[in-house]
Amino acid sequence: MTSDDLLARHRAVLPSWMPLYYAEPIELVAGSGRRVTDAQGRSYLDFFGGVLTNMIGYDIPEIRDAVERQLRTGIVHSSTLYLIRQQVELAEKIARVSGIPDARVFFTNSGTEANEAALLVATNYRRSHQILAVRNSYHGRSYAAMGVTGNRSWSASALNPLQVAWLHSGERLRGLLARLDEADRIDAAVEDLREVLATQTAGDVACLIAEPIQGVGGFVHGPDGLFAGWKKVLDEHGILLISDEVQTGWGRTGEHFWGYQAHGVTPDLLTFAKGIGNGFALAGVVGRADVLEAVPAISFSTFGGNPISTAAGNAVLDYLLEHDLQANAERVGAILGDGLRAALADLDCVAEVRGKGLMLGVEFVRPGTSEPDPALTARVFEACRAGGLLVGKGGLYGNVVRIGPPLTLTEDEAREGLAILVDAIRSCAAAEVAA
Repeated sequence: MTSDDLLARHRAVLPSWMPLYYAEPIELVAGSGRRVTDAQGRSYLDFFGGVLTNMIGYDIPEIRDAVERQLRTGIVHSSTLYLIRQQVELAEKIARVSGIPDARVFFTNSGTEANEAALLVATNYRRSHQILAVRNSYHGRSYAAMGVTGNRSWSASALNPLQVAWLHSGERLRGLLARLDEADRIDAAVEDLREVLATQTAGDVACLIAEPIQGVGGFVHGPDGLFAGWKKVLDEHGILLISDEVQTGWGRTGEHFWGYQAHGVTPDLLTFAKGIGNGFALAGVVGRADVLEAVPAISFSTFGGNPISTAAGNAVLDYLLEHDLQANAERVGAILGDGLRAALADLDCVAEVRGKGLMLGVEFVRPGTSEPDPALTARVFEACRAGGLLVGKGGLYGNVVRIGPPLTLTEDEAREGLAILVDAIRSCAAAEVAA
């Protein structure tokens, strides 16, 4: 079976709005460590990890063994109507590391479902369907999660079950706040929040949902302390704070275990997904008991927190903590981040290298302007693949290369990937100038 055959079959039975990477899409058939192999036998260093999901890497014995032990019991699924030992043990661990006092955990299958559950909890707790969300955000593809997504490319419907008011993100390159320095941006963002509450809401707002670093938005983030400025105002009104940690959780930013910790606050609810399952479907929401208990009827997730996924999740979290992968993300992320900034400083087509730890973005613009250059981004993206490196794309304008390798990435692999990425960027930039 060739990739061409598979591509034709894909197009015949799957919807066209499901994108495929690359001009010639690839099928990944094997993986080990931080490397994957396609159907033609070509090996790649993976700097995107299934969209930041294969957090520990590929073919990890500790995770495989945990899943196989559960499989050997014969119980793949029981539903949450029965006690699930793996689920309880993982919930205990997540409650401990969440930083939220007296925490409760509800498991789902995906980040979308986790955010949907958080919105269900918050709107019940506050008896309001008014939500604050952030421009350029992404929270999922379901009805309510899409309603709080502030990125038009991912808003597949204009219909919305929620009443949403939008805040400025505090990003550095664009928008009304970008012209201000970092300290002034926080003050301006707080002033914006107060004005939005006064003019666009009826006062009884349920929550603010925000990503510490906007994932799909191109790894954009406001200044550290922004959440603290917002939360001071939220607390005055009893409004809950939901931190969407689907991409920033589990130590990926290096400096902290959760993205919210860079802001010196504790959210009322946080959502998690992606990396905790290392490819198995696992996600959820964790929050204060009094908040998470605010659901007045029966609600459960048929497959959320199932024995197989939580067996994997326990092994992933144990491995993460035992090997201190947060520290590795900070150390190896610095090699990538500092290396990119140094190597690309003279290129006026690179507007910014940003992010934290192993969550980095490179934004491309037309030289001498702030106008996004998605065409150059696409060429860099393809050149990385040709060089044996898989990266991601994103940003509001599709002009950001996203880098989110497994947290087990070694220093040698970081330098190898850095060289391929820098060569791809410089060669594509030179070709654009020559043209």
